[in-house]
Amino acid sequence: MSQQIFFVHANGFPSATYGKLFAALAPDYQVLHLDRHGHDPRFPVNDNWLCLVDELLHHLAAQSTPVWGVGHSLGGVLHLHAALRRPELYRGVVMLDSPLLTRADQWVIRTAKGLGLIDRLTPAARTAGRREAFPDRESAHRYFASKALFRAFDPDCLQAYVDHGLEQAEQGVRLHFDASTEMRIYRSIPHTSPAPARQLQVPLAMVRGQHSGVVRRHHALAVRRLPRGECHSVPGGHMFPLERPLDTASLIKGLFDRWSRQ
Repeated sequence: MSQQIFFVHANGFPSATYGKLFAALAPDYQVLHLDRHGHDPRFPVNDNWLCLVDELLHHLAAQSTPVWGVGHSLGGVLHLHAALRRPELYRGVVMLDSPLLTRADQWVIRTAKGLGLIDRLTPAARTAGRREAFPDRESAHRYFASKALFRAFDPDCLQAYVDHGLEQAEQGVRLHFDASTEMRIYRSIPHTSPAPARQLQVPLAMVRGQHSGVVRRHHALAVRRLPRGECHSVPGGHMFPLERPLDTASLIKGLFDRWSRQ
């Protein structure tokens, strides 16, 4: 029987975008996921992502056994906070280019929120001006392929974003992930934590893209100070799970194989 991974996507990228990564993890692992976090009215986006963590815990609690938690960007932070609250639901956590925020980071975020400057720290401002509608999927594909964020995507992952990141509209197609929800998620980035990270009771691996500006040196140091924490660096940028999905799957499998033997 395959082990279970519960995957949480990055902000703005529906889980089906990661289909090539999921396929590479099979058959050893069954990948569970929600289509889009933050879109269930029972769990609205609020400050510090408290309801988003509640949403994740709601679905984890429905599983018959503890899961391996894997999350990209937003997803890694949600898994970390959920594991601090309910460690019995987890076997371990892998954060894919998700930072372990230090007290200094949290102070900066809290101050930026208070001064109305949080958009300068996050991609919220870019999201506000993002193009949401296209006449058809072919024109959307050309548009995304020309953007720096998507330029290094594995071709299958880019196609998956066009297939699953868009939905039919009255005229053409539009983004499947609600842009206002994406913006609220960025603006409510946590400046608190459920507990100090040193209290985490399961293994934690942070994997950063070598060209990413999201996970910094002090985040890696913070993870390595944890009793069961480790940090790895891989080729690519912040979007490396969609740039190198097969390599990412191999790394995840290696981590879980090793942790299972410990």
